[in-house]
Amino acid sequence: MKSSQMRLNYAIVFVSDMSRAVSFYRDILGLTLRFETPDWTELETGAATLALHLSTAPADARDPREAPAGRARPGLSVSDLEEFHARMIAKNVPCVQEPREEFGARIATYVDPDGMVIAVSERRPS
Repeated sequence: MKSSQMRLNYAIVFVSDMSRAVSFYRDILGLTLRFETPDWTELETGAATLALHLSTAPADARDPREAPAGRARPGLSVSDLEEFHARMIAKNVPCVQEPREEFGARIATYVDPDGMVIAVSERRPS
């Protein structure tokens, strides 16, 4: 029996302020909004969905069902990392790692409004 390759279908990012998070992911990062509610929002990323979920859990929550805001580390890809990086800097998005070769890919990392690190890599030609 041939095993099928598993792939990411969605990632959930727990946020403290839905409006601020939507503004960041839609208006600054440029993701397409699928739909938005006060507690749950979905954005298109190509093959997978990035879901934003409002969290009121305290930062030191121990119950795994109560994730505090800022937990997750999504990895996104763009066709031109230098152009994307320049746009993020122009919009004052904190950059914790400027674009560089790492693990066989060109990667940069940024910080969202809740302090979550987002990795962004450049797509390689096939």
